[in-house]
Amino acid sequence: MIAVGMAEVTYHAIVRSIRAMHSNAFMAIGLNMLQMLVFVLAFYVMFWVLGMRSPQIRGDFLIYIMTGIFMYMTNIKSMGAVMGSAGPTSPMMKHAPMNTAIAIASSALSTLYVQLLSMILILYIYHAAFNPIEIYDPIGCLAMLMLAWFTGCALGLVLLALKPWFPVFTQVFSQIYQRANMLASGKMFVANTLPSFMLAMFDWNPLFHIIDQSRGFAFKNYFPRYSNWEYPLIIGIILVVVGLMGEFYTRKNASLSWNARR
Repeated sequence: MIAVGMAEVTYHAIVRSIRAMHSNAFMAIGLNMLQMLVFVLAFYVMFWVLGMRSPQIRGDFLIYIMTGIFMYMTNIKSMGAVMGSAGPTSPMMKHAPMNTAIAIASSALSTLYVQLLSMILILYIYHAAFNPIEIYDPIGCLAMLMLAWFTGCALGLVLLALKPWFPVFTQVFSQIYQRANMLASGKMFVANTLPSFMLAMFDWNPLFHIIDQSRGFAFKNYFPRYSNWEYPLIIGIILVVVGLMGEFYTRKNASLSWNARR
């Protein structure tokens, strides 16, 4: 019964998180789809203007772009959602059985729901109206999307634990992370085409590995040689452990006066 009660509270918290994006849940999903489409079209035009429409992967060029955009958006959106979830001093914590674990889980799951639904709708519209899509290993691509979501949530959990102690630092870091990953995530190129000195500039980034691996699953003729999915998984697990320890310590030392510092 306790588990059922917790699941019910989590469900209502997920609905609240989605409606927090917009009073109308359909509009929240529509706005997220629009944001994704703007990114896809912007990168398509940029590649076309720069004459880079012939990457080292034979296949649908828009799928090449979408694999990068979808993984990037899922990662940064999940990080921002978890980092911005209700903390121990939030008024929501006064309503039992609400707690920080439910707040974090609902923020993470609501983001995953919106991103998955937006991605499915965009792919369906493209498949039905423009060009039939063919994904070599859709299960592998979905696994990489889940890994992008997991690593984003893990980083967001660490930032959530740090936010009451270093509010300005966490905000600045999240902005830098989002801007830096516009290039460092590898959306614009594939690892197999990079020289070794450039590869060393990007292979520290878990998102770089996720995007490159997702293209290996999406395209039959691309075999990632310089990336793997184990590295981001290990980094994500480490960040979750650190984040949970930090969140536990922060929750035990929570003070209402922190609200005035945010």
